[in-house]
Amino acid sequence: MDSGCARSILGNEANKLQKKTGLERLDDTVGGPESVECPEKYTVVQWEGPDDSQNPMNMSLFRKWVITMICSFGALNVTCTSIIYASAYEGIAEEFHSTRTKVLTGVTVYLIGIGLGPMLYSPLSEFYGRRYIYIFSFTGFLVFMFPIAFGKNLPSIVINRFLSGCASSAFMSVSGGTIADMFRADELGLPMMAFTASPFLGPILGPIIGDFIVANCNWRWVFYVMMMWTGAMLILVIAFVPETFAPVILTRKAIRLRKETGNNMIRSPSEQSNADSGRTLHQALLFSINRPLELIIFEPMIISMCVYSMILLGILYLSFEAFPLVYRYNHGFKIQYVGLTFIGLMIGQVIAACSEPYFKRLHVKLEQRAGKRQPEFRLPQAIVGSILCPISLFWFAFTTYKSVHWIVPIIATVPLGTGMLLVFSGIFTYKVEAYRPYSASALAANSFFRCTFGSVFPLFAIQMYDKLGYVWASFLLACLVTLCMPFPLLFYKYGERLRAKSRYAFSDED
Repeated sequence: MDSGCARSILGNEANKLQKKTGLERLDDTVGGPESVECPEKYTVVQWEGPDDSQNPMNMSLFRKWVITMICSFGALNVTCTSIIYASAYEGIAEEFHSTRTKVLTGVTVYLIGIGLGPMLYSPLSEFYGRRYIYIFSFTGFLVFMFPIAFGKNLPSIVINRFLSGCASSAFMSVSGGTIADMFRADELGLPMMAFTASPFLGPILGPIIGDFIVANCNWRWVFYVMMMWTGAMLILVIAFVPETFAPVILTRKAIRLRKETGNNMIRSPSEQSNADSGRTLHQALLFSINRPLELIIFEPMIISMCVYSMILLGILYLSFEAFPLVYRYNHGFKIQYVGLTFIGLMIGQVIAACSEPYFKRLHVKLEQRAGKRQPEFRLPQAIVGSILCPISLFWFAFTTYKSVHWIVPIIATVPLGTGMLLVFSGIFTYKVEAYRPYSASALAANSFFRCTFGSVFPLFAIQMYDKLGYVWASFLLACLVTLCMPFPLLFYKYGERLRAKSRYAFSDED
């Protein structure tokens, strides 16, 4: 270690040496040129060679994918819950004699909660581990869903929507960290695509599921169904998702060795790092919690990508208000069929997912041509997506007339679904690779910004479409996305220079 007093050894070898020699301190067994003479000598535990079974990188591919899919379905559950609430708004408004805008604040406060939660969960996961955060998060999610399903007044429902959003949000950012824990950089593309698709498939499935439920049952059944789904996800997490964060696993290993050997000079790398920096446990925790805010303030790449993500997510959630207006009033769709108009977005996301092998080959070619690995080589798919999104929105805007067959604007949303997934997949994978030691915090910063600011879009959707009309309101959204189109290209070109000046992102020499 940097202090000159710490040496890395294999954990099991430490026990063998102590049993063999009977010495109280493992450092007493060390001699020769590798030992370091200093007042205090620490044994820093590491993995037991490249094939250590405790190392998450050494899990079987099947187990890695089981964990990845559970985390992805957790994110799907969370985002589906975010917008499925809108399907129940008529029933809620009628029962509690409220207005549409007041009822829809339940969508806004939930998204704010999703944005705020990761600011705490992500750094805590880098301190206490991913598994405990998942269990705590979904337990709270399930608990706060009860007052929503059985609520007796609108304020109670809205307050618990905010609390459930905060509680559920671990899967929105910590899951990216879990995937980074298990997969090497050259393996990240496909699992990150699966994780990225899930949060954006959720809002599309929400209206489809919710509209069919409210067309046949009381609005409360929307939340009964989501409670059953959440409970099932919690059981799966407890049963199949282990701890994957290496520093936490090594810290637990060091604690176990201290108990088994009675040697208090055994430390994990993270414990040694905190000791070298002079930070107490409390100070180290506060330092971790501040990290997402520091990433937003001091990292130009983070803030720029957050702005782009915010606009895209806001447009996605705004569309959940715009689509019912266009298809119910322009084309006379019944409520149970309005949700099906989101199938175009879903098909677009499937197309984006199928394109992953192509972008993986492109990524490999770029690395071979450059002779080095760069996170910027993850951005070509985001560049393609940034072009598809405005094309799709312009197409949709000018096909919302009653005289145009309803299938045409649905087809127009296919490139939007493809473009959104390509953009978010490229951005998320880039952040995980560029900020790998702090990937959960980087994703938390993105989640905070895009969800907090994107949450206001549904509130003014109806007013905007009423005043501007279906065509020009959609045209305005297309113009906004067009203004953000250069971001991925600029970071592809200048990202390496910016990372070299960053206090958190690694440089190519690291």
